[in-house]
Amino acid sequence: MEISRYSRIHADVARDVNNFGSVLEDLGDFQGAKTCCERALKMAKTTCGPDHPNVATATSNLGSVLNALGDFKGAKEHYEQALKINEAAYGLNHPAVAISVNNLGYVLNTLGDFQGAKVYYERALKIAKTAYGPDHPDVAKYVNNLGGVLKDLGDLQGAKACYERALTIFSIFLGENHPTIIIVKKNLEAVNKEINDK
Repeated sequence: MEISRYSRIHADVARDVNNFGSVLEDLGDFQGAKTCCERALKMAKTTCGPDHPNVATATSNLGSVLNALGDFKGAKEHYEQALKINEAAYGLNHPAVAISVNNLGYVLNTLGDFQGAKVYYERALKIAKTAYGPDHPDVAKYVNNLGGVLKDLGDLQGAKACYERALTIFSIFLGENHPTIIIVKKNLEAVNKEINDK
């Protein structure tokens, strides 16, 4: 009884340390965030075992911090590990898997592997559409990301269609002045300018 209570408390502490790391990352303290995320990951592995979804979350968060620090290869390795754990825990078509897949798309895009990023963004989008339907904010997020990589690949019309779709979905849920709406509008304006300049 005491061991399981201890394990639960230890898992809660790992979660809290992980969350604090996310706050530090949002504040721009990436080294502090890295320290917290590494500690949380070690605690999660000790408490839950190496293949638990909590470990995937901590691994993914550490990947995010590494990405922010410019360690893109390290970020990719952590995102791949988180994806492997989530796929084993949830199956291939779970929303948690979509998050890991999207993260991998993001880091591949950053590394200049646009075709690889496109494959991952399309997979994340397919999972989200199946899980939530076509008009969910996560669908809009993945559509927007796909638009970005299509733009990088020179498919300006495809990018435009993605940005327009993302804007339509986000407009259902968010106000006109929401930062996400502003970002997608800027993406759409930029691709329209490129199309018009050609």
